[in-house]
Amino acid sequence: MKKTFLGLCLLWCSGLLFAQDYFPKNDGVKADNNNYTAFTNAKIYVAPTEIIDQGTLLIQNGKVVRSGSKVALPPNTVVIDLEGKSIYPSFIDAYSKFGVQQPKRAPGGGRSPQYDPEREGFYWNDHIMPENTAIAHYKYDDKTAKALREAGFGVVNSHIHDGIARGTGVLIALNGEGTDASRVLDDRSGQYFSLDKSVIKKQSYPTSLMGALALLRQMYSDADWYAKGNSKTKDRSLEALIANRDLVQIFEAKDKGHILRADKIGDANGIQYVIVAGGNEYERIEEIKATNAPLIVPINFPKAYDVADPYQAGYVSLEDMRAWNQAPTNPKVLANNNVRFSLTPYDLKDVGSFKEMLMKAIEHGLPKTKALEALTTAPAEMLGQAGKIGSLRPGAYANFLITSGDIFAQETTLYENWVQGTKSVINNKDVKDLGGNYELSIQGSTFSLAIDGSPEKPKATVKQDTLTLPSKMAYADNWLNMSFHTDEGKSVYRMTATILPDTDDINGRLVLPDGTETRFTARKIAESEKKEDKKDKTADAPTILPVTYPNVGYGYASKPKAANVLFKNATVWTSEDAGILENTDVLVRNGKIDKVGKDLRAGGAQVIDATGKHLTAGIVDEHSHIAALAINEAGHNSTAEVKMEDVVDPEHMGIYPSLAGGVTSLQLLHGSANPIGGRSAILKLKWGEEADGLIYDNSPKFIKFALGENVKQSNWQSYSRFPQTRMGVEQVFMDYFQRAKEYDTAKKNGTPQRYDEEMEVLAEILNGERYISCHSYVQSEINMMMKVAEKFGFTVNTFTHILEGYKVADKMARHGVGGSTFSDWWAYKFEVNDAIPYNAAIMHEQGVTVAINSDDREMIRRLNQEAAKTVKYGGMSELDAWKTVTINPAKLLHIDDRVGSIKEGKDADLVLWSGHPMSIYSKAEKTLIEGAVYFDLEKDRQQREAIKKERAQLIKMMLQEKSNGGKTQGPKQSVKRVFTCKTL
Repeated sequence: MKKTFLGLCLLWCSGLLFAQDYFPKNDGVKADNNNYTAFTNAKIYVAPTEIIDQGTLLIQNGKVVRSGSKVALPPNTVVIDLEGKSIYPSFIDAYSKFGVQQPKRAPGGGRSPQYDPEREGFYWNDHIMPENTAIAHYKYDDKTAKALREAGFGVVNSHIHDGIARGTGVLIALNGEGTDASRVLDDRSGQYFSLDKSVIKKQSYPTSLMGALALLRQMYSDADWYAKGNSKTKDRSLEALIANRDLVQIFEAKDKGHILRADKIGDANGIQYVIVAGGNEYERIEEIKATNAPLIVPINFPKAYDVADPYQAGYVSLEDMRAWNQAPTNPKVLANNNVRFSLTPYDLKDVGSFKEMLMKAIEHGLPKTKALEALTTAPAEMLGQAGKIGSLRPGAYANFLITSGDIFAQETTLYENWVQGTKSVINNKDVKDLGGNYELSIQGSTFSLAIDGSPEKPKATVKQDTLTLPSKMAYADNWLNMSFHTDEGKSVYRMTATILPDTDDINGRLVLPDGTETRFTARKIAESEKKEDKKDKTADAPTILPVTYPNVGYGYASKPKAANVLFKNATVWTSEDAGILENTDVLVRNGKIDKVGKDLRAGGAQVIDATGKHLTAGIVDEHSHIAALAINEAGHNSTAEVKMEDVVDPEHMGIYPSLAGGVTSLQLLHGSANPIGGRSAILKLKWGEEADGLIYDNSPKFIKFALGENVKQSNWQSYSRFPQTRMGVEQVFMDYFQRAKEYDTAKKNGTPQRYDEEMEVLAEILNGERYISCHSYVQSEINMMMKVAEKFGFTVNTFTHILEGYKVADKMARHGVGGSTFSDWWAYKFEVNDAIPYNAAIMHEQGVTVAINSDDREMIRRLNQEAAKTVKYGGMSELDAWKTVTINPAKLLHIDDRVGSIKEGKDADLVLWSGHPMSIYSKAEKTLIEGAVYFDLEKDRQQREAIKKERAQLIKMMLQEKSNGGKTQGPKQSVKRVFTCKTL
């Protein structure tokens, strides 16, 4: 007994003692309010899975003292009876712009790009600004705070949304009556990153996604080098980055693919980012789950498209239609896969629509417990604030919501939002809430009455059967005045009523159309009745179409898998010394070519009768720009640090028609914006895999170099970047290779130095570890490039789309460089005026390894026909012609040990043609990669029909959405950008 009394005494006394403000005040005599406030008889959600029925919440001085079913109340306690009501922790927005002044894009611009930083004493790139602090730009915004409180939020986490490294954030309590000293819960709430450049800094680099990723890699490397005391100069940006590394690290990705890219950066540097998602994670949930990254997920679900006009409906892609249908399932899919996530209204134009979006997520399967967790405990944990916010456990801030019931029910009213123990009234809880559905019987006629909206301004809908009747309603001082019309306005019913306290029925006086008066009662339909009713309305459940791989047109229900296959009696084009074999079998096992011969036994393999058909190795394209999210990093004249592997787009629709044209492998090249471009990605076109699944394992190392008009900016609007002449291009190579040589020598000698990713890559060329594919046209520059290579002791691997190779073919053969060319393109710009269609044949005759490449999203699907042109122009044999798109490009890419020919032990990358592979009448019937069928002509026909049906189904669903009063958006055409060598 003594211990209990002493504990209570200490509890009360400590509250009184520590609540005293010890600073002197000059505002008269005031007494602090140290009373307790107890909220009794409520259903209390202490945490999402910790619920107390008929409980008490005790708070004092803005903090939770205790919650439970039996709580001893101190003498100085104000008691508020919340019988029939519920208490939830206030929501937390972990990703906001609230209260922090955001930079605005500078008007105008100018023709001359800025290549150097404008700051001194900071990092070499202006888009790296970890020294920025949100608290320095913070000002409480009453209007926005009010809107957030009305949506249920009590705490927001904000920062400066500008730049790639953005500095630190600020965690703010939305206390309408507090001071900034009390509202700011953490003035260094995390360190923030993105893939977007600053809108106010004008430094050109990076100009691309791959440049941003390379910059982040170099930034972390530089920070590590700086932290070890190696720098001779002070760098305030790196010092801030290092000082902030123990904070929560938050990365804005906003796309499923970017989540994977950001996570790779984090993994390489021992960082587990909290990642801001894009809402499309359901499309790649296995890969997203494997990152183990906590996600901050927006719920700005797309509106249905207005597809009433069939012509305009044709503009909307199937991908966008699916996104409308499937995106609301994203939170459910994350929850089902145990991905940690919080929800944010970040992308919403109006935070008032947050509940609508939240209800849609719940309607599409998000469990309510998970929804509450994603708005309370999950963001609190992500921000390192568990125990302080997000729950109603002792010691936490008194941030809570008082509601009329289930906060995730449509008809529930939010009455009050308490933040740090300060009340904000959203809806007056003393006004009787009319919300709900009622049954009204009048003289044998039955009407249904539905009332929703806020308790103080409710809205009524009156129906007789399925007919909605015109009505008017006013509600004040708990009295209802209402009228509705039947018989096209001829019969008017008027009522004055109030709510019966025991039953919640509406009871009052009714004036009938004939003027007589009577008493009436509108019976409120119980929740249990509504639930039973809904069970019979299965049509009300949303229809969700299945996700495909990839989730665009022509995607597959599941990823293709390798199968054992025996092709019987084919004409086999081996692209080897064996040549063309008639009536030959090819057995595929475990993704490899197992046997080539006659009368082979299937041994359980699927048998395909290839009689009269031709079987070839898959086509290899040495030069392509499909399946990428970016092509050029144009910010510097050398960008060896960037990687095309960083920007592979596995959903690019260029992949599918390429497979239909028999292409199975390609080199995804950087563009030609600079003399030294970025590193290549060697891909297998595994339609349905994620980006990394397309990249060759143990891939050969390549890099794109370029010569000619593009690199000297002949066709650009700005003329300030070096080089501006062809001789300047040569000097770029000389300077950079000399630097790389000195860098590599120092490294080999063990001299301490800053890790430079660009120099590392160029040193690989000098050491014969990386190969060059060089964009080339004019013979003088081709000669120059070979001489530069010979001066530094390496060999150029390939002159790609070379059109004056016939002029220097003998020199190319002596140097050992291959030639990848167009079959018959010429005169499309000045420096290709001397191109001839005999180029490939002449180079071949001189002993150069020759390939025909596409460099074009259209040409790639008919490279088989491009190869045939070498027979017409130059008289190459059919077998040698076919090698220009199979084994020869494979040799140039150093993957000929795996693909490019039909040989036992090689990957089963095969194409079954309906006829001669170089005939314009032949079609690829099946395209296999490692034994898995990635294109099938018959299945393609089926898919086309399925796509028509799916579009029709989605259009019907969107029309239904519109007819039900749903919001719509106008049709729009969403087309991915087409990239070429010089796309910026």
